[in-house]
Amino acid sequence: MANHSGLDEVWLVVSPHNPLKDKKGLTNMYDRLEMAQLATENTDHIRVSDIEFSLPQPSYTIDTLTYLRERYPKKEFVLIMGADNLVSFKKWKNYEVLLDNYQIYVYPRPGADVTEWINHPSITVTDTPLMEISSTFIRKAIKEGKNVQFFLPDKVIDFIDGKGMYR
Repeated sequence: MANHSGLDEVWLVVSPHNPLKDKKGLTNMYDRLEMAQLATENTDHIRVSDIEFSLPQPSYTIDTLTYLRERYPKKEFVLIMGADNLVSFKKWKNYEVLLDNYQIYVYPRPGADVTEWINHPSITVTDTPLMEISSTFIRKAIKEGKNVQFFLPDKVIDFIDGKGMYR
């Protein structure tokens, strides 16, 4: 996204708990943070952030963006999400405020119908290479004992193996 959106930097914010997802079975937030750091350590323009770890939980995007705007008043923040999340966007806390105050860049996902949003002035569906891969796909592949070396950096695979995760 950093290379296809004109953004100076992408902040990958690790969330302790998405309120629209079941917390049961959620990988430890510190393990997810470390995997994100390992996956992006040699990547320009991507910054991994644990900013939500210190905010009230569950984590709501509007609260995080409000906090970031107050903490970094000279930066302009946009929201990046997958098209699969845009489909359920009306369930988000204060989604109208997000639309009124932030640009939203949407990464296309197979099977996600975003036609309802395509003409909204705050939403840009990006023209980025489509990768039919997800964290669910990777976790399932690991559980089934399949090779994921083409989907994850070696350091992330070593971390997952060392912790016995997703087995």
